[in-house]
Amino acid sequence: MRQPIVGAGPEYTVGADEVPWILGTQLTEQCGPLARAAEDSRVLLIEAHDFARRMPYHHHKLTLVFAAMRQFGDRLRADGYDVRYIRADTFGAGLERFFEDNPEATLVSMRSPSYGSERQFRELVEAAGGSVRFVENELFVSTRRAFDEWANDDGSFKHEPFYRWMRRESGVLMEDEEPLGGEWNFDEHNREFPPGEWRAPPIPSVEHDDRTAETAAWVAETFDTWGRTDGFRWPVTREQARALLDHFVDERLPEFGPYQDAMRRDDWAMTHALLSSSLNVGLLHPVEVIEAVENAYHEREHVGLASAEGCIRQVLGWREFVRHVYRHTMPELATANALGAPRDLPEFYWTGETAMRCLADTVEDVHTRGYAHHIQRLMVLANFATLWGVEPSELNEWFHATFVDAYHWVTTPNVVEMGQYGHGAFATKPYVSSANYVDRMSDYCEGCRYDENAGSGADACPFNALYWDFLDRNETPLRSNHRMGLMYSHVDTKRESGEMDRLRDRVDRLRELAANGEL
Repeated sequence: MRQPIVGAGPEYTVGADEVPWILGTQLTEQCGPLARAAEDSRVLLIEAHDFARRMPYHHHKLTLVFAAMRQFGDRLRADGYDVRYIRADTFGAGLERFFEDNPEATLVSMRSPSYGSERQFRELVEAAGGSVRFVENELFVSTRRAFDEWANDDGSFKHEPFYRWMRRESGVLMEDEEPLGGEWNFDEHNREFPPGEWRAPPIPSVEHDDRTAETAAWVAETFDTWGRTDGFRWPVTREQARALLDHFVDERLPEFGPYQDAMRRDDWAMTHALLSSSLNVGLLHPVEVIEAVENAYHEREHVGLASAEGCIRQVLGWREFVRHVYRHTMPELATANALGAPRDLPEFYWTGETAMRCLADTVEDVHTRGYAHHIQRLMVLANFATLWGVEPSELNEWFHATFVDAYHWVTTPNVVEMGQYGHGAFATKPYVSSANYVDRMSDYCEGCRYDENAGSGADACPFNALYWDFLDRNETPLRSNHRMGLMYSHVDTKRESGEMDRLRDRVDRLRELAANGEL
């Protein structure tokens, strides 16, 4: 049984009259109620469909969730469990059907990390005439209690000290009390752009059976989805997810470190692990990913410390961090808008119809696979939305709908806070940039209609004028930020020279172009 490695795991048993209730993001026998239940016990899975009609989810996201649930139910039956797999419009309807047939049962389920879900599920169970017991969600590395004791409820969240604490407590990449290599993180070694002749390792294929193909067809027929309906490539079984993890460690991890922030038009995956969707539905446990990467560093000469640490930082550090920040800042975080951004999300986030190559290509990546890597998310999609002045909740909703690995607990801190500086929980400054960053870390600017070096004029890259306009209009909340001092000295220079007036005119023109679908 896998347990958290930071904080004591929960101690409980599953009684004879208790039925493990497995949610669609908890598809595991490694931990939780299933790990403590008899192998012939009853198990409940409810495939509720109403959530899939609330927004235009990516076809691949819905296919992933429903196919993984169905495959998991099939595997449990093959292993001897008495599986009650109920398809219903709502969880409430599914629970009513279950308790009609099993009035004596008590459900036991791991808490969902999504805000308010425990209360809502408890109310639905009670309305159906049943009872339920919620237990710790063990699909994370750290427990809620351990984090809360460390944070001491002071309302301040900083990733770096959290990550160092997690390293010390877990012993991962540590030698006694010191980090291996003498540094806690090698982020500065993760920012290279590959030479032109470099080729990423091959992307592994995932072979899907008729069960998954039938589910994909059913999703296309049943729901109003966004994105491509063909080319589904994501793991829906534990065996597929394990194979993807093994491939990453064997083939992609050695060069993950230096190029993890780079973006190339013809290489959507680069050297990324592509494991986030499997982690977020429970097909993989984060501890096994961390162990596999750490073992590869110790056992294989071609896996460098910068690559191993860069990957572990994402799983042991960032993923855990945003989960806990989400717990502590909801529900305020979901609607936070510290900069008062008033604008709607541009239509080209849905259509991809823009001459800005970085945005058009990234949206196309998401449309094709429900995926873009973390720098595309932060420095292309969120960067532009922040500069444009998009209300954070609108961008958050788009991410939630369109990415295969997106759930509310994941997107909300990453998009609203990290991406758009919406709350102040942990971001120390807005993560915004002009075209300079995109040009340095990608090949998008090559052959683009817009000139990445120009600030104003008809051919100037929109990122440039929007960047300075963003600083100009948000001067009151941002100038006092010590990390923004240099940028505001440049703002002052542009005002004195009259360049800021030309940049403002350029932004007005960009908004006209966007309104006419011509940006």
